[in-house]
Amino acid sequence: MSEPRWLDEDEQQTWRAFLWTSRLLNEALDRQLQRDSGMPHTYYVILAMLSEAPGRAMTMTALAAEVRSSPSRLSHAVARLEEFGWVRRIKPPEDRRTTIAELTDKGFDVLAEAAPGHVEEVRRHLFDPLTREQALQLRETLRTLLGNLDPDGRTPDIFGPSS
Repeated sequence: MSEPRWLDEDEQQTWRAFLWTSRLLNEALDRQLQRDSGMPHTYYVILAMLSEAPGRAMTMTALAAEVRSSPSRLSHAVARLEEFGWVRRIKPPEDRRTTIAELTDKGFDVLAEAAPGHVEEVRRHLFDPLTREQALQLRETLRTLLGNLDPDGRTPDIFGPSS
């Protein structure tokens, strides 16, 4: 077995900065949504992805891929969203094995009410501290990392055409 390629001091600092920044950003977004809208960030992402889908509906399989969740974890979250009346699950008559998650009007209204505070929190913690050039550099860095982490391209096209 070959010797591990240990991180040098610069790489170690970069790794730790990335680790703590991503954790703290996710915690801040979750706190804001819990405080202002009574929902965790995970639920917000599910509602947002459904709101962007044609007919505000997706198969549970497609939704799990979209939000990068296991089917069982997504099923549990959608069950809670159903209890709130924000999502409904439908079995299409032509394929009873498939389950479709559909954003209800109530769920859309909850999302629309939560979105301004959420986007302000994203702006405050991610974009406001950076110059436009730094934000664009960050996007390109993330594009490179995502391509390496998901070489088969299973992640939805979040970047659009290359710039």
